[in-house]
Amino acid sequence: MKKMTSRVSIFLTIAIVVAVAVWKFSGSKPLEVTVIEVDKGKVESVVTNTRAGTVMACRRARLAPITGGQIAKLLVREGAKVTSDQVLIEFWNEDIKARLLLAKQQALAAKARGEEACVNYRVLEKEAKRTKKLYKQNLASEGDRDRAVGLAEAGRASCKAAKDTAQVSVANVKVVEVALDRSFLRAPFDGIVAEVNGEVGEFITPSPLGVPTLPAVDLIDYSCIYIEAPIDEVDVPAIKPGMPSRISLDAFKDYPFPGKVRQVAPYVQDREKQARTVNIEVEFEHLVGEQNLLPGYSADVEVILEVKDSAIRIPTEAIFDGGYVYVYEPNEGTLNKREIKIGISNWVSTEIVEGLVVGDVILASANTEGIVDGLEVITTTKTQQAQ
Repeated sequence: MKKMTSRVSIFLTIAIVVAVAVWKFSGSKPLEVTVIEVDKGKVESVVTNTRAGTVMACRRARLAPITGGQIAKLLVREGAKVTSDQVLIEFWNEDIKARLLLAKQQALAAKARGEEACVNYRVLEKEAKRTKKLYKQNLASEGDRDRAVGLAEAGRASCKAAKDTAQVSVANVKVVEVALDRSFLRAPFDGIVAEVNGEVGEFITPSPLGVPTLPAVDLIDYSCIYIEAPIDEVDVPAIKPGMPSRISLDAFKDYPFPGKVRQVAPYVQDREKQARTVNIEVEFEHLVGEQNLLPGYSADVEVILEVKDSAIRIPTEAIFDGGYVYVYEPNEGTLNKREIKIGISNWVSTEIVEGLVVGDVILASANTEGIVDGLEVITTTKTQQAQ
């Protein structure tokens, strides 16, 4: 019986030791969190595009011949710089050149016939005047006078008809010259050839109405470029031409370009299933010469609606849904929930109107798990990002 009691005592002692150990090692430890200090700095209210924008050229012409033809001379290649009215492609036109030569010769012949007819008219007119004088002197009959006057009138009509025929021949030359000019594809403005579709000997036809085809030459004017970007319809009413903007391009990740809004489209794009957008155009304030910005690059724009240079601010990611943050109390080592009132904001920083002062320390991210009011924590401090 004494041995039984002794064993029970030993088991109880072991159980108590194990229970104490479990309680000691399973007790909750303070949560490690990142905090940030409330400070003063620049805060901007911005609107950005919903989908990637595009670098656009102010002038871009996808050129095609007015009529079909066979390429006789291909005078440019991709990347070539051209000037306005420069010939880019010459199509086979020997038949038109022959017609033009014929038309010019016909015009010369018509002019000569006109001059001949007018010389005859002048001779007949002088003869009519002499006959009239002789008639008055009774040296010519009335019939001679009438005949001479009639021939002069006929000569005058022939002269006029010949002149008109010569003018028709000149006009015909112009018609053939226009037809010949249509066999040349010319640059409508100064630019750079972005694409050439065709080789010498190949046939090119114009696009049928409503059926897009590849251009013979794609010409781009690089002297003026801008960004076209879609903005959610909800944000558009706040955007006005002239507002400052920032332009970011994937091709130049480390260089934001200053810009300004130059136009807001007067209509809504409804191609998207989830949201309707309005296109805005943003022009570059200035460009760095060595940067070759190509039309077609993807781009993002931030339209700056309002700026406050010395606002009490916190990271936007520190704000919980419902408009509150967790403030760190260093004396207690805990996080306490606090309601706030916010002003302007963007995805980086938010202005605080009420609820916090400079120097307060708050939980840096609302995505931190396991946060409750009064939670004991261990902190690591980080600094706020600049705008």
